[in-house]
Amino acid sequence: MSVLAYDAADVPPALAAQAAALEEQAWPGSTPGHDPALAPRVMLLLDEPGAGAEAGTGTGTEPGAGTVAAALTLLHKEIRHAGRTYRAAGLSAVVTRADARGRGHGGRLVAAARAALADRPGPDLALFSCDRELAPFYEAAGFRRLPGTVLVGGTPEDPLATDAPGMDKVVMAALFSETAKADPAAFAGTRIGLYPGTIDRLW
Repeated sequence: MSVLAYDAADVPPALAAQAAALEEQAWPGSTPGHDPALAPRVMLLLDEPGAGAEAGTGTGTEPGAGTVAAALTLLHKEIRHAGRTYRAAGLSAVVTRADARGRGHGGRLVAAARAALADRPGPDLALFSCDRELAPFYEAAGFRRLPGTVLVGGTPEDPLATDAPGMDKVVMAALFSETAKADPAAFAGTRIGLYPGTIDRLW
């Protein structure tokens, strides 16, 4: 198994097609891909990486080889909250191939994503929402639940909040920079305006 990461525009076509197919299976009718303004970075777990591939770099002599066992996308934007500006990242389109579920592949990839965010200079914190029953999965990978916190996605004119009727979401987070860690209580039990836009309405 190997974890590879690419800027979205640089994913080898064979791997991009596999990731898109996994998204279609998980969310039928959805449009694959993400808003380029959110600097999407795709992470893939391959169970048969191409010869010479270097884990985490997306380089190798056969970059299109291998079978995608799990995939996710990291999205990035600045947010304004509690009087400060933070560089935020979030997980989106986390999916595991149907015949590879139950083997820990998704957890391994999510943990690798958290490590990549912590190691790469840039984001102050990660923020994203998930279905309530999936919270333990993300906690096992190193994220923590923010009790009472609401993420507000979409746009200010057409918002989509995690506490909207019919939604059963919780907000997960990881604080990376000293700026974010300086006041962790600022993120708990509050409404955070994510506003990623109309394509990726809510992470």
